[in-house]
Amino acid sequence: MQGYVIALDQGTTSSRAIVFDRKGDIVSQAQYPFAQHYPKPGWVEHVPRDIIDTQFHALGAAFERSGLSAADIAAIGITNQRETTIVWDRETGEPVYNAIVWQCRRTAPTIRQLVDRGMKDQILRTTGLVPDPYFSGTKIRWILDNVPGARLKAEQGKLLFGTVDTWLIWNLTGRHVTDPSNASRTMLFNIDKLRWDEDMCRMLGVPMSMLPEVLPNAGEFGRVKRGIPGLEQLEGIPIAGAAGDQQAALLGQGCVRPGQAKNTYGTGCFTLMNVGETSPRSRNGLLTSVAWQVNGRTAYAVEGSVFNAGSSIQWLRDELELISTAHECDVLAEQVPDTGGVYMVSAFTGLGAPWWDPYARGAVLGVTRGTRKAHLCRAVLEGIAYQVADLLALMEADAGYKMDVLRVDGGASVSDFLMQFQADMLQQPIDRPETVETTALGAAFLAGLATGVWTGPDQVCSLRRTQRRFEPVMDPDKAQRLMTGWHKAVERARDWETK
Repeated sequence: MQGYVIALDQGTTSSRAIVFDRKGDIVSQAQYPFAQHYPKPGWVEHVPRDIIDTQFHALGAAFERSGLSAADIAAIGITNQRETTIVWDRETGEPVYNAIVWQCRRTAPTIRQLVDRGMKDQILRTTGLVPDPYFSGTKIRWILDNVPGARLKAEQGKLLFGTVDTWLIWNLTGRHVTDPSNASRTMLFNIDKLRWDEDMCRMLGVPMSMLPEVLPNAGEFGRVKRGIPGLEQLEGIPIAGAAGDQQAALLGQGCVRPGQAKNTYGTGCFTLMNVGETSPRSRNGLLTSVAWQVNGRTAYAVEGSVFNAGSSIQWLRDELELISTAHECDVLAEQVPDTGGVYMVSAFTGLGAPWWDPYARGAVLGVTRGTRKAHLCRAVLEGIAYQVADLLALMEADAGYKMDVLRVDGGASVSDFLMQFQADMLQQPIDRPETVETTALGAAFLAGLATGVWTGPDQVCSLRRTQRRFEPVMDPDKAQRLMTGWHKAVERARDWETK
């Protein structure tokens, strides 16, 4: 009986493929990085072909390393970096421009114009989002307005748009489709009616002919087509699940009931709380998105986004060259009892929730002559935890649920120092799972639910196992003093760039 599922986890800096068995355990995996491009300050791009090449290479390698046959594979699930925008020619399949990455802030002037025209409430009411360059809609508009001939071709129905899930499925199967979780991050999707919104498309100048068909998260999106080099053995296997990376991680963490929450510590930090089948609108600058649509039922999530988290550790390593590995940041941070009053606000590409300030920039504050490398490393890690604590306080107020534990995953969640400090700032427990690859696991679950590998959410939840639980130990008054200093530092970093 087919009992294995392959998850494609297409991230911001690398492409991975993981083969899972029926117990949710990893059988094999492969991962390949690809280049980041920064044409101007605040701009971030990927080469679309790099995404395809590394992801297909990872898929082929993970399958080969598994030692399985194609007959053992029930399905493939896809999860992806969200909001990243690709526009390509319907006939040739060639992109008309590089992928504009979710972090990119180039469309801040367009967002400013929308806000000045009084469109903020309509955007929130329709899409559950706040006006920000983060989302795909203004990225599409930028490509159509700045690539010669693109708008005319789009109006003639010759161009297609997709987030990364759509780009992968198009190249794997030839179908132009997406899922509700990714669609709800475009600023073009009505999250209550679960369809593309004509008014939003008109507002942003996006022809609806460019948009993919929206299919439920668990179900067939297409089958691997013939003739893909290196993937010949996988021909005919269904793509049976898809979800944006953060919604996939919410499922992978077993957060299937309202009030359950998780945080992913990746390039950015993404905190999501399951709010069930209602779609509340935030009063505090948070976002409402579709979590998943399975078996005709739609679950929603309230979300807060930190644009730069793990990327600030990479900054210490790659740009400042203060550390040689991410783990070294932990080692140095633990060598000092505190930061010596230093705060690091990692607003390299602006601030996300709840500030939504594309004009903020990174800042290191409180530096004295006694500040050492270890203090700066500790300040970077603490800065990640402060931002997550801000998000969760607002999330509980918006959603009306009191979280009893925060489930964590992502690369930086392996840091014991960061997880303990996070528990202290939240004054709530942190639960780290044995399998930290919860994003890929969520995509596998969706594909497996569609093909009978797993029977339902309860079985999915039973597969999650705790590796370690971190309880708060810091005095609450001290935690509050540290948070007050953090808010002071954030105010210094805001509105730095000229509008």
